[in-house]
Amino acid sequence: MNNKVVLANVLMLLAAAIWGFAFVAQRVGMETMGPHLFNSVRFLMGGIALLPVVYWLHIKRPERGAAKSANQTHLLLAGLLAGSFLCAGATLQQVGLQYTTAGKAGFITGLYIFFVPAIGLLFGMRTSMGTWIGAAIAVWGLYLLSIRDNFTLSYGDTLQVLCAVAFAGHVLVIGYLASRFDTIKLSAIQFIVAGLLALVLAIMTEAISWQMIADTALPLAYAGLMSTGLAYTLQVVAQQHAHSSHAAIILSSEGVFAVLGGWLFLSETLPAQGLIGCALILAGMLLSQLWPAKKPQATAA
Repeated sequence: MNNKVVLANVLMLLAAAIWGFAFVAQRVGMETMGPHLFNSVRFLMGGIALLPVVYWLHIKRPERGAAKSANQTHLLLAGLLAGSFLCAGATLQQVGLQYTTAGKAGFITGLYIFFVPAIGLLFGMRTSMGTWIGAAIAVWGLYLLSIRDNFTLSYGDTLQVLCAVAFAGHVLVIGYLASRFDTIKLSAIQFIVAGLLALVLAIMTEAISWQMIADTALPLAYAGLMSTGLAYTLQVVAQQHAHSSHAAIILSSEGVFAVLGGWLFLSETLPAQGLIGCALILAGMLLSQLWPAKKPQATAA
């Protein structure tokens, strides 16, 4: 691997760690405010935090990304598309966290690794047999982790599965857009779009007060500045040099960090069956990435 690919992998792993521990902040944050208001503030905070960076880069390095961002209308439309997928995934995740643990949510959300190549097939992306074998193993793990005695998923875990589908769409969209637009500008726009969409949902369905925001300051600061402003930007920057399916396997390691964070800060524990389920999900994810690619057959001269 060249240096850019190695750096991209490191950046995506760092983003996954930040996201994994963010599940703790998201759970704690909903003790004092609703899920849509939480998402709105975190995304707007992340977007606003990037605006000085956008301005500084524009002043200091005006040539940076000039060609990519020449068409501002296309850049805004790209941010609107990415922000819509981001808001959908975050909404399902945040609402679902009210009904499941941080650790389970992290692992189930990580199933987007399989939805990425599955959706990609519709757009001509090729994937390996290992992806589908890994998917079968991960589904078995999901069964052990989440299926109840009546063979149904809990409401919260169902929302996390739908969240995984939405985030798979977001990974594919970012994989397409990251090499075509200025990454910092794209990040800022998608955060602001997601924040405004979440704010509309909050106004329609939740009580809103400044006291709620003040009482949730610390979880919001982590979710807004670290999980949103920093980690999602690391994703956008890194995916310039990574295949979408490869990015998905690294980013999905957030489930490991989510379980670790839930154990360290929320005293969450899983029974033996749940731990086996987590292990199977992780094994399926790794298998889908490490399965050797099929070599092209040699042709006779």
